[in-house]
Amino acid sequence: MDKGLLIVNTGDGKGKTTAALGQAFRAIGHRKKVCVIQFIKGSQTYGELLAVEKYKDLIDIFVTGNGFTWQSDDITTDQTCAEKGWELAKQKLNSPEYFMVILDELTYLMSFGLIDLGMILDNIKQRRPDLHVVVTGRYAPSKLIEAADLVTEMHEVKHPFRMGVMAQEGIEF
Repeated sequence: MDKGLLIVNTGDGKGKTTAALGQAFRAIGHRKKVCVIQFIKGSQTYGELLAVEKYKDLIDIFVTGNGFTWQSDDITTDQTCAEKGWELAKQKLNSPEYFMVILDELTYLMSFGLIDLGMILDNIKQRRPDLHVVVTGRYAPSKLIEAADLVTEMHEVKHPFRMGVMAQEGIEF
């Protein structure tokens, strides 16, 4: 049986977005079109944005955030970005164009109360039956986990940041 899966990558460890992008590359390897919406990342140039240029016929990527929200001084701007990003996501969840939609760092919008969890779950449940959806981010709400078909929790065992090593190009961004 082919069924569109709801996949959640959560936890305090590194690799949630990386795993989702691995799913994207697996799909585009089979010539299936993917949409990635990044809700928190801002204007910085991330490696995934550079890589997408090579596959622009098979993967669309949208950066809808304005940086890392938990460091924000302007919750009003964050709210506006979240709402615009979610409107885009609703369109893509209803589009016949995609095999998979990745909602990168969507859990933060839920946990910070920027977008209503019930509305998000309703929109995801009302998608096409064959559309795969991947949600990433820390603090996945229990209702999202219950609704998911597959949940992976990344757990930090050791991270170079704890030893003073800052984020590095090609590893964290």
